[in-house]
Amino acid sequence: MSLQLFMDHHIDGRITRALRNRLVNVITAEEDGSDRLPDPQLLSRSTELGRVLVSRDVDLIIEASARLSRGDFFAGLIYGSQLSGSIGRSVYDLELLSTCCDPAEFHNHIEFLPLRE
Repeated sequence: MSLQLFMDHHIDGRITRALRNRLVNVITAEEDGSDRLPDPQLLSRSTELGRVLVSRDVDLIIEASARLSRGDFFAGLIYGSQLSGSIGRSVYDLELLSTCCDPAEFHNHIEFLPLRE
């Protein structure tokens, strides 16, 4: 089974559209109606949906790290810095992760983009 992605409102819409063109299973926080949720609730919502949250919000790293230290479950977080990686590289990396990784591999895991070659 491939990863299902949940894009927060910080992710450029061109990334989401390109992933959909590549048949990656992705929804946005806006589509879900959760784009105004605080970070802890957004991470909980992605977990409820069984989707890995994709974000450029550094506060979500803090939230996910706190959950790791408490032993609280979350479906996973993929973080891409605002300053690193092009849209094309982000699409490539997210498609690769989506098609090559099992959702269980991302449980309680934080992945950083861009991926190293």
